[in-house]
Amino acid sequence: MFKEIEKSVLLFSGLTLICALAYPFAINAIGAGAFADKADGSLVYKGKTPIASTLIAQNFTQPYYFHPRPSAAGADGYDGTSSSGSNLGYTSQKLHDAIKGRVETYRTENNLSATQKVPMDAVTTSASGLDPHITVANALIQAKRVAIARGIDETQVINILHKNIQQPYWGIIGKEKVNVLNLNLILDRKFGKVKI
Repeated sequence: MFKEIEKSVLLFSGLTLICALAYPFAINAIGAGAFADKADGSLVYKGKTPIASTLIAQNFTQPYYFHPRPSAAGADGYDGTSSSGSNLGYTSQKLHDAIKGRVETYRTENNLSATQKVPMDAVTTSASGLDPHITVANALIQAKRVAIARGIDETQVINILHKNIQQPYWGIIGKEKVNVLNLNLILDRKFGKVKI
């Protein structure tokens, strides 16, 4: 009986060492070495102070910035501590009314006609409510507004946009997209922050 207990204790100790210490340490070391920026949360710094993360949507509303997807995270949206979707179903009148309002706002902001199609990601929230990406179609529509508000040529904005398109994972999962925060930071670096 003592031999069985001894085997059990040795097996338990060995598995504890592997699963609780060696494996987490190895994964942490690989992440910190191979994916340092992502392992640290993809933070963006101003000096030594973190100001944002490229993994979490920011609420840009000024006309000279690209706007993210709408957010249902938290009471006012874009709350990184309250990630969630709206949980409204297809038959929800509240959802239909919200989307209708967002379509009108998007058309007005981007000077679109009443019949021009609006990209779905411009008027619907993501499952997390904090998706930092928008589709290329959405960004291309916003490019004109951003260029006019910044007083620059639209082709300059479109060129920056095309250089920052993220391809689908492994070429097959998802669609081409752009990170709104990265795009806005690049615009500020290249053309300066817009003074109001």
